[in-house]
Amino acid sequence: MTEVSSSPKPRLLVALSGGVDSAVAAWRLQQAGHPIEAAYMKNWINEEQVFGNCPWMQDIEDARAVCDHLGVPFQVINFMDAYRERVVSYLVDGYAKGLTPNPDVMCNREMKFGVLLDWALENGFDGVATGHYARRKGDRIFEGVDKNKDQSYFLALLRPDQRDRAWFPVGDLTKPELRDLAESIGLPNAEKKDSQGICFIGEVKINDFLEKFIEDRPGDIVNPEGRKLGEHRGLHRYTLGQRRGIGIPSNADNEFYVVIGKNLEANELVVAFESSKPDAIWAESATVRHLSWVSPEPPWDGERLHAKVRYRDRSVPMTFSYRDDRAAEIRFDEAQRALAEGQVCAFYRGEELLGGGVYL
Repeated sequence: MTEVSSSPKPRLLVALSGGVDSAVAAWRLQQAGHPIEAAYMKNWINEEQVFGNCPWMQDIEDARAVCDHLGVPFQVINFMDAYRERVVSYLVDGYAKGLTPNPDVMCNREMKFGVLLDWALENGFDGVATGHYARRKGDRIFEGVDKNKDQSYFLALLRPDQRDRAWFPVGDLTKPELRDLAESIGLPNAEKKDSQGICFIGEVKINDFLEKFIEDRPGDIVNPEGRKLGEHRGLHRYTLGQRRGIGIPSNADNEFYVVIGKNLEANELVVAFESSKPDAIWAESATVRHLSWVSPEPPWDGERLHAKVRYRDRSVPMTFSYRDDRAAEIRFDEAQRALAEGQVCAFYRGEELLGGGVYL
């Protein structure tokens, strides 16, 4: 658990999602003697169910039930305008430009430790606590103990001032330990399944969401030589390395096509056979821009580090070299697949999260 200061202990606002992780976070802080209150961020309402399953009403009920059980004050705070401006616009604009944005990373920087933290500080709190599987020790953030659930990647673009006000009370637990703890203390959502959807929007396919904001613009699907193979619905529906849903059948040898690029000017989707291991989706190096450091000790030029090229991927060794103060080149020990522009790369020194940047 995150180390706490001596009395009087910081007054914290717990961001409750309705899930079990943030519920246990609230209980652990309460047990540690922190004055706490809880809030649910109302960022998106899907009353017409046009985007799929968006269970915000159930999440609020679950969060309220947890607070009733713990005897913790609870409120719902409306940040819908800020969410649309800071996260939805970023997501839609990125896909419209042919990029592959990460809304969860942006949601942490702009919402949980952005507008919610600002609101908390303005209302007399000392920080915001969440159910992230990550650990903060002083002015540094580390991976969560449970490597299968580690969420430090999603904190890669936090600023130092946000880090210093962030609390992660469950980062030293594994998921099974957390589930057992939730059940032992009788939390009403102890058995609730984890959500898998877009941050605060719900379990919805990204193309189902984007089609409400970006008009389809059909064009040709071509091979690297420019020969037309079919027609796509709109370039925003595809990402580098995509194998499924392209709309072109495999050949007689059961070889499948994979997306290797987008020609925005010609509105063409470029594909090749996966079996050919096209160079376009295998990179020995990458340029990462918009560097952001959450650690007080950023990398030095030429340092050997590890990178998570995307969430759920294992950390891979690489060499870090600055191009300037906002961009770097990273050279991997082994080529990495499908580093799509717009995705976030997180940098680590051992288990410590240093920060991150965007492939561009």
